[in-house]
Amino acid sequence: MVKVKLTKTELKAQTDALRRFQRFLPMLQLKKQQLQAEIAGIAAKAEEVAARERGVRDVLGTWVGLFATDENETEGLVKVTNVRTGTANIAGVAIPTFGSVDTEVKPIDPWETPAWIDSAVETTKEILSLQCERAVYEEQRRLVEEELQTTSQRVNLFEKVKIPECKEAIRVIKIALGDEQTAAVTRGKIAKGRDKS
Repeated sequence: MVKVKLTKTELKAQTDALRRFQRFLPMLQLKKQQLQAEIAGIAAKAEEVAARERGVRDVLGTWVGLFATDENETEGLVKVTNVRTGTANIAGVAIPTFGSVDTEVKPIDPWETPAWIDSAVETTKEILSLQCERAVYEEQRRLVEEELQTTSQRVNLFEKVKIPECKEAIRVIKIALGDEQTAAVTRGKIAKGRDKS
């Protein structure tokens, strides 16, 4: 325990600090619960996007053998140029939100390339978009988990350190002040008894 002064002023300071900690603790616990719920929601959204991506890849699997015919036709066919994101606020945490993906398609000569290239381009765009969306959800989760860790540390600090320290300091100060008051009464009685004799 931290050394405290055994005075009425310190008693008031410790009592005020205890009230303050007890007032903020429920807010921190509520924030912790909200962050935990948000993490679960973000994980569910990320899993839903991953499932959609698996579905697109399964459809792609029916004609993916065509890609093996000529790698020069499909190599670097579509690339992401920009991921548009916004921002949102979850329990005081600024997180990115997915908007859209800008892609760049390699020029295609319709007379020189097979007919399935157009479908390949659209499917690849969709897969890239889903991958970028999932990456944004993973970043959201990382940021919210960091805030959850900080909030959990604060909750533990208040519950296990600050509040017990204040309670112990208040107890020690009250005992010391009570002893002081008893000693003062005793001294007063002794002094009064000497005056009579």
